[in-house]
Amino acid sequence: MPTESASCSTARQAKQKRKSHSLSIRRTNSSEQERTGLPRDMLEGQDSKLPSSVRNTLLELFGQIEREFENLYIENLELRREIDTLNERLAAEGQAIDGAELSKGQLKTKASHSTSQLSQKLKTTYKASTSKIVSSFKTTTSRAACQLVKEYIGHRDGIWDVSVARTQPVVLGTASADHTALLWSIETGKCLVKYAGHVGSVNSIKFHPSEQLALTGIFPGNVFLFWPSLWQQISGEDEVECSDKDEPDLDGDVSSDCPTIRVPLTSLKSHQGVVIAADWLVGGKQAVTASWDRTANLYDVETSELVHSLTGHDQELTHCCTHPTQRLVVTSSRDTTFRLWDFRDPSIHSVNVFQGHTDTVTSAVFTVGDNVVSGSDDRTVKVWDLKNMRSPIATIRTDSAINRINVCVGQKIIALPHDNRQVRLFDMSGVRLARLPRSSRQGHRRMVCCSAWSEDHPVCNLFTCGFDRQAIGWNINIPALLQEK
Repeated sequence: MPTESASCSTARQAKQKRKSHSLSIRRTNSSEQERTGLPRDMLEGQDSKLPSSVRNTLLELFGQIEREFENLYIENLELRREIDTLNERLAAEGQAIDGAELSKGQLKTKASHSTSQLSQKLKTTYKASTSKIVSSFKTTTSRAACQLVKEYIGHRDGIWDVSVARTQPVVLGTASADHTALLWSIETGKCLVKYAGHVGSVNSIKFHPSEQLALTGIFPGNVFLFWPSLWQQISGEDEVECSDKDEPDLDGDVSSDCPTIRVPLTSLKSHQGVVIAADWLVGGKQAVTASWDRTANLYDVETSELVHSLTGHDQELTHCCTHPTQRLVVTSSRDTTFRLWDFRDPSIHSVNVFQGHTDTVTSAVFTVGDNVVSGSDDRTVKVWDLKNMRSPIATIRTDSAINRINVCVGQKIIALPHDNRQVRLFDMSGVRLARLPRSSRQGHRRMVCCSAWSEDHPVCNLFTCGFDRQAIGWNINIPALLQEK
């Protein structure tokens, strides 16, 4: 019996201890509840398995968050009252000035000074709170000014590059990871010519500035030169219409009935790695290529001979571009730099290195004037002046990595294709003009790889392509965008 009594006593003590501990937790939770304003029944009614110390810490953090939101709410109310007060002052002072018997000069001076002060204060107060409203207005404007016109569906893998012919007839060219390059009718969306014979992914396509020639850069290191003379020989019966349905037919190749060219006019061979990009120098007698072997090569197209090997980048090249009117080349690389190569003097080939990004420079392109525009995986686009390349004259910050950019030469509008499926338009000063519409029914469904402008075409003046295996033609109402800006 003494043993049983002792055990009962021990059990009662343990029970009282647990009860005391439970009451202690409840008192602690009650104090936290009062301090944070959380409902008491929510705190005590929950069967939490968290240790009391952890739970108390969480309650304290929630209380801090609530107090922070309260402060923001109060500050927002004060800002609204201040804006209303400033508006009333502006209106009242304007009426007082109009009614006063002041000379014309005094009236003008006082009104100008007062209005400018209040306007500046209103702008400063408004700036942060109106950004979302402005964005919503721009989205509405974008939908009205940017219209999807045609989808070009026929590739069986992602499309790396898109280009528009510079000679008649004007056609669209696409380069794909499915080992082919296709030519399309811009108006009808029909496949006209299929370039086969590539042994790997076709990473680039560029049309000759004055002749019916196309360069395609491929894996494992060759550049093919095609002569698309079939453009003018294809009858309507030979064209294959590509449907505008959401997904291409995976069971059949819609371009399989297109006239196919398998043997190129010539092949430019010197690279030891993937040719990621190619372009024509002004005049069209030479071509430049960029490769993963960290070099860019300059070729004589007529003889297929290597003229210069441009070395200096520390990592793989990502893009190359030539100036539209001068013998200048810009190359970009994963080493976070882009380089400007000058071939205007045959005896001197100078190079300048520019370090303006913190991640891979995905592309750098020229404008008609003296500007270079560079885009990077660091989510920025920078505009540079060739006369002073020490610092950019404009910086555009975005929310996603940027792929191959393109500049509308006449209007100086930059098209930015993003990893997050968006395509945005900016002017050269960094002001956002529009975002191309994208939904479940239109726009790209995967990463957008490239963009290309065609300013003279009446139907489509901007083309984009991506990993969703389609190219899209857009009609951009540029005057409307510039007017809204």
